[in-house]
Amino acid sequence: MNNNNSSNQSTRREFVKNSSLLAGGLLAAPLFSKANYFSGADDTIKIALIGCGGRGTGAATQALSTKQNVKLVAMADAFRDRLDKSHKSISEEIDAGRIDVPEERKFVGFDAYQKAIPLADVVILATPPGFRPIHFEEAVKQGKHIFMEKPVATDPAGVQKVLAAAAIAKQKKLNVVVGLQRHYQNSYRELFKRKDAIGDITSAQAWWDGDGVWVHPRKEGQTEMEYQMRNWYYFNWLCGDHITEQHIHNIDVINWFKGSYPVKAQGIGGREVRKGKDYGEIFDHHFVEFHYADGSILNSQCRHQPKTMNKVDELLIGTKGKIFAGAANIVDHKGKVLYQFDRKTENNPYQTEHDELFEAVAKGQFKFWDAERGAKSTMTSILGRMATYSGQVIEWDKAINSGIDIHPKEYDWAAMPPVVPDADGFYPVAVPGVTSYA
Repeated sequence: MNNNNSSNQSTRREFVKNSSLLAGGLLAAPLFSKANYFSGADDTIKIALIGCGGRGTGAATQALSTKQNVKLVAMADAFRDRLDKSHKSISEEIDAGRIDVPEERKFVGFDAYQKAIPLADVVILATPPGFRPIHFEEAVKQGKHIFMEKPVATDPAGVQKVLAAAAIAKQKKLNVVVGLQRHYQNSYRELFKRKDAIGDITSAQAWWDGDGVWVHPRKEGQTEMEYQMRNWYYFNWLCGDHITEQHIHNIDVINWFKGSYPVKAQGIGGREVRKGKDYGEIFDHHFVEFHYADGSILNSQCRHQPKTMNKVDELLIGTKGKIFAGAANIVDHKGKVLYQFDRKTENNPYQTEHDELFEAVAKGQFKFWDAERGAKSTMTSILGRMATYSGQVIEWDKAINSGIDIHPKEYDWAAMPPVVPDADGFYPVAVPGVTSYA
């Protein structure tokens, strides 16, 4: 739907232009560059992809599959080989008329995002999550609409940075969608509409139990920074551990249906199976008891252990019944089905989140401000990680205001990351009862 009549063009151009100007002096010059509003006869919505791995490639493909008049105009990644692979993959899936990324708009390195963001109207942030706070902050500063993958940070300092930028994005009326896609999934939306059928939520359970993910063996000549960047999943400054990178989805569902966030957490975790030097510093299992202000408790578990039970699901228990998210139904305490979602009406939520974002941008509507919710669900997962790493009860207020920052002092291939291996090649790992956040 290329709504190309003059009134629609004017409305859409003014919307993006005004979004950039709302914060007054907060926006970096030049305010009136073409990057800050739609221009040209066809009123194309320009997209920049920041982070060209598998998820970034998928997100860009979905953005380019929307009905709006969109075009990919810039790409950025730390590694040239990933950028090239992504460009090839997108080009095989998407009509060539929607891809316009010549060599001069392919940017590589830690500062690549700073060069790509100014060229777009909408930016896709899909690097390893440790970089999300600085990339989001820059995109907001430049007045861009944003799709960013979850989680949105890996430490409390990063969460605070995202929350601060989220407030500015809302003031500027910048649409922000976060890739917690269950919010855009028909079955979850229908369950949420009917959640009062179970009464007051008194407890919940959430699972992300699976086999684990990839490993990229160390190669001769790699600096420690490059090795960790290539294996970002196994280092907390980049990934946040799998409780944050994956299990955030399930934790977020409970927060969403509860309409609140935990006030404290305690839990257990460790490395029982995934112990080798290839697995960095993260745990292979976490079990967390999250406490909410109303006294309700979420029992949350995630695991990366091959040949064990696989389960990704959520269960909410109320005074009148239960919501089984995976089965997409609601039952009372006697087992009577009160509601069953029709699976024939299920959608692809990964596509829907882009469909709805780009429709809003094209129509000049301010509809999405997911960043605050995404930041607080990210913080919930970090709270859980702090609890399992320390073995202590961790309070929300103390944790989010702790200022804990686990990132390198500088981003450079020759710089040392915050954790390094010992003489035998093993990385330091948290020890409950020894690791402390006091």
